[in-house]
Amino acid sequence: MARKQQKKIDNWKEKKWYTIKAPSFLNGFVIGQTITSDPSLLIDRIVETTVGEMINDPSKNNIKMLFKIIKVNENIAETIFIGHTLTNDYLRSMIKRQTSKIDAILTIKTMDNYTITIKPTCFTSKRACASKIKGIRSTMIQVISDKSSKTNFEDFIQEIINGKLSSLIYKHTKNIYSMRRVEIKKTEIKYIKNE
Repeated sequence: MARKQQKKIDNWKEKKWYTIKAPSFLNGFVIGQTITSDPSLLIDRIVETTVGEMINDPSKNNIKMLFKIIKVNENIAETIFIGHTLTNDYLRSMIKRQTSKIDAILTIKTMDNYTITIKPTCFTSKRACASKIKGIRSTMIQVISDKSSKTNFEDFIQEIINGKLSSLIYKHTKNIYSMRRVEIKKTEIKYIKNE
């Protein structure tokens, strides 16, 4: 029994702490720390944080950011951004009676050739008829496609995070029908350049 305990202590002493950092376009935010005896075990590990934690704003804790560790340099674990998602609680809070929720799914390419699957969603002020829903969905898709084709990956992700893309969709869809809210509920990076 004593030998087993001694072995556990020795293994713990061999482990080192590593700081997990977000990509530079997100200001190299420190996502957290992890401990391991073999840094190669960290490669491909998925880690998450919220925008609220990144910018010290609790009102943004509904946006979860996902990263993948790709490299370890000394005691720093470097990551790439692989997508985001809104929390289910937040999305449920947006649903109201006698209104319409309009979803879309599309895969776009940014100006610098990153491929992203993006899932926008709109919430109307009142229940919309089928033709209005079709028009709103079509406009959402068009606005996102146009914007992504003229924007590089890093700027496009920043516009999703800071709400500028949602505001742009709102601006174009409010002329079709009375809108209450527009959100980008999920992104998935399918191809990451130079990975």
